[in-house]
Amino acid sequence: QNYLDNFWPDLKAAHELFDSILQARHERESESQENHGKEYPEHLPLEILEAGIKSGRYLQGTLNVNKHRAQLEAFVRLQGFGGKETG
Repeated sequence: QNYLDNFWPDLKAAHELFDSILQARHERESESQENHGKEYPEHLPLEILEAGIKSGRYLQGTLNVNKHRAQLEAFVRLQGFGGKETG
């Protein structure tokens, strides 16, 4: 803010962009506080997930994402399945 005020006081677009970024940051921080520090809200409570895994309704696994092609390649390795079986 100080940099823009001191060196670019007439550059309206930069000031608007800064204000927009600042507002988005404040909104994200307030959402994070509402979610008790978690970046994303939980979809289901932990108790329901644990019960679903025990009953077999849900499966537990590990998501593996290709770091070089993250938008295109990913797979889930299910726990309890040996070898290279994936779901």
